[in-house]
Amino acid sequence: MASQFKRVILIVLDSAGVGELPDAHEYGDVGSNTIANTAGSAGGLNIPALESLGMGNIIPVKGVKPVAFPKAYFGKMAELSKGKDTTVGHWEMMGIITYDPFPVFPSGFPKPLLDQIGRKAGVEFIGNCPASGTAIINDLGQEHMNTGKLIVYTSADSVFQIAAHEGIVPLDMLYRVCGIAREVLNPLRVCRVIARPFQGEPGNFFRTGGRKDYSIPPPDKSLLEILIENNHSVFGIGKVGEIFAGRGFKEVIHTAGNKESMDAVVRFIKKVEEGLIFANLVDFDMLYGHRNNPSGYAAALEEFDDWLAGVLRMLGKDDLMFITADHGNDPTTPSTDHSREYVPILAFNPAFRSCCSIGVRSTFSDLGQTIGEIFLRKVALKTGNSFLSLFCR
Repeated sequence: MASQFKRVILIVLDSAGVGELPDAHEYGDVGSNTIANTAGSAGGLNIPALESLGMGNIIPVKGVKPVAFPKAYFGKMAELSKGKDTTVGHWEMMGIITYDPFPVFPSGFPKPLLDQIGRKAGVEFIGNCPASGTAIINDLGQEHMNTGKLIVYTSADSVFQIAAHEGIVPLDMLYRVCGIAREVLNPLRVCRVIARPFQGEPGNFFRTGGRKDYSIPPPDKSLLEILIENNHSVFGIGKVGEIFAGRGFKEVIHTAGNKESMDAVVRFIKKVEEGLIFANLVDFDMLYGHRNNPSGYAAALEEFDDWLAGVLRMLGKDDLMFITADHGNDPTTPSTDHSREYVPILAFNPAFRSCCSIGVRSTFSDLGQTIGEIFLRKVALKTGNSFLSLFCR
C-alpha cells in the first residue's frame, strides 16, 4: 500500500534545525538548536498542527508536547555533506553529497577577481567583506547611491552577494551582473551568487522581493532530473529552481517569501494530480535567522502552522507530505550565519495509523531515496536508504 502514493509534497522550512550535529564544533555551532532555542526565547511555541504530527516527539520544544499517537512518522536527519549551506542541504536531499566543501572568503574576495567581474560587467564594487545583508546596505547604501558602485559582500557560506538600489541599478542590470559573476566564479566553485536588490532612503533601506540566486550547477544528476527523465512531474516553489540551476523541473514558481510560497503550494495541490511539489519557505532563514530575531522566527513558525492545519485537510489517500529543513540558523546565538544541525523529518498521509519514529537518518539523501522509491519503485540514487517500508496504512 505504501508505494501507491501518486503525489508527494515536500516542504523545506529553510533553516529550521533541531540541534547541533556531532561535528558542530568544527563549524563554531556548539549549542545551536534553532527550533528549541527559538521556542525557549519566545516563552513557548503554539504550533498545534506540527505538535499533532510529532514535532515534540523529535526533540523537546517548549510549548510543544510529545504526543502518544502522532499523525506522522517522525525523526531527524544528519547532514553527510561538508558544509551548512542551502545548496549543500537541498542537493543532499536529492541525492548529491558534497564531500569537498565549497570555498569561503572570510577576508573578502581577491581584488583581481573583483576587477575581472567588474570589467566584464562594466561596473565597480564597494564593500567586499563578510557582513549582514541589512547592515551593509545601511552602512554603504548612501555611498552606493552617490557613486553607482554595487555593494559586494559574503558570509560564512560560499556566497558572492551583490546589493543594489532598484532606483540606481535596474533589476535587469543587477541580474546581468550576477550572471556574469556566476560565469567567472564557476571555476572557483563558489556555491552561490545572489542578487540582493533594495529600496528606500538612507536610514530606511529595505530589501525587496527581487532576490535571485545563481547556484553553481549540480555536479551530477539529482533525483529531480531522474524523475523528469522517467516522465514524472516536478514542480518547484521558491528558490528551489535556482538551487538546482533550473535542472529537473516541469514548472517553477519564483516567490518573494513564505506567504507566496504557501499560496503556490495550495494552487499546485488543487491543480496537479501526480508528481513532486517541492517548496522552500525562505523567510525563516532570510528574515529571522540571519537577523537574530527569535520572536519573528517563532511568529513565522506559528503562521506556517496555521496554514498547515488547513493544508493537511486537503490531502487525500494518494498524497504524502514531508516537512523538513536544509540546515539550521539559530536566531538566539551571537552568529548570524547558518548552523550545523540535524533537521526534522515528518511524513504525513491521512490514512497513516500507528505512526512511530523513523529514527536518526545518517544522510538527508534518505529522503530523496524514499521519494525515488515512491515514484520509480526501485533504488533511484547512488546514496541514501529509503524508509518507505516503515510506513503502514
